[in-house]
Amino acid sequence: MSVAAATTGAAHRHVRTAELMGTVASVHVLTTVSDPGPALAARIAAAQVAALDELQEMDALFSPFRPDSQISRLRDGALHPEQAHPRILEVSEACVRLFAASGGRFDANLQGWFDPTGYVKGWAVEHAAFRQLAPLLDEDGVVAAGLSAGGDMQLLTAPGADWTWNVGIADPLRPGVLRAQVPVREGAVATSGPAERGAHIVDPRSSRAVADAPTATVIAPRLSDADAWATVAVVAGFDDLTWLRGAPDTSGMLIAVDGAVRRWTHGVEIAAASRDR
Repeated sequence: MSVAAATTGAAHRHVRTAELMGTVASVHVLTTVSDPGPALAARIAAAQVAALDELQEMDALFSPFRPDSQISRLRDGALHPEQAHPRILEVSEACVRLFAASGGRFDANLQGWFDPTGYVKGWAVEHAAFRQLAPLLDEDGVVAAGLSAGGDMQLLTAPGADWTWNVGIADPLRPGVLRAQVPVREGAVATSGPAERGAHIVDPRSSRAVADAPTATVIAPRLSDADAWATVAVVAGFDDLTWLRGAPDTSGMLIAVDGAVRRWTHGVEIAAASRDR
């Protein structure tokens, strides 16, 4: 899991959280003063509520665990594809592109029906952040905003602001310990792997859970990409970075089950199989 940690520049954090999409989502807005005044405070609170409400709406559309969601109704034949929400078509088309770009390492139809679980959380967080939080960056006194769900995050910074998010990458082999820290001014960070849920990621090419899966942290401009490519990296395994050809705008690191590390930036590996523990 990646965690928004310390920051550079002086700012005051306003946080709102909610349990949704099977995890905890949090909205962070940073201002130059602790008390931004009633008008700005109201706009911040409204944007935070709107971002969380949008995630709730997306969960109602896409959750395969809710029998009333449109994804579940499509799976069960109770909803015709032409009657589905336009956002489902948008996500479906993105998953088709990702299947091709990943060489089949990501497949939203793995189970015989359309289930974009491995893509849609990052997509939803990204879109909610840009739609609901980005407008706050035009407000005097707001320096940054971020939205995360389950530790995967879309981070925004106001133009010209003296601010950098410092993102801590947890060590999957040593709970509570950071393996690395990455400065991110504008972008997204996502982590995938077996540390918290065990061997739950399935390789679509074999239909089997990935054995000895590494932990992958991916940094990209948008969370839909970071989240999806983190899953692809786990499926590919520690020894295979050929998928980077399809993801040239990503940077990140892989941590193997024995602690070995591989790092890359903008599609080019910069550190291979090191054990800098």
